[in-house]
Amino acid sequence: MIRNGLEPWHLLILLVVVVVLFGSRKLPDTARALGKSLRILKSETRALRAEHESPEAGGDPRPAREAG
Repeated sequence: MIRNGLEPWHLLILLVVVVVLFGSRKLPDTARALGKSLRILKSETRALRAEHESPEAGGDPRPAREAG
């Protein structure tokens, strides 16, 4: 049942529902806003990942082990 859960005609019905709900005039604005939001999310995720991967200027946060 779940293996073939998303058929092409499901997408067609979804497209018709979206056009009926939002109207054809608002779809380009909605798509533009969605794309802008995704770009912001992607850049913020990239910044958080870079912040997490690079250590702070204070050095290694783990305590140093003594030799011997």
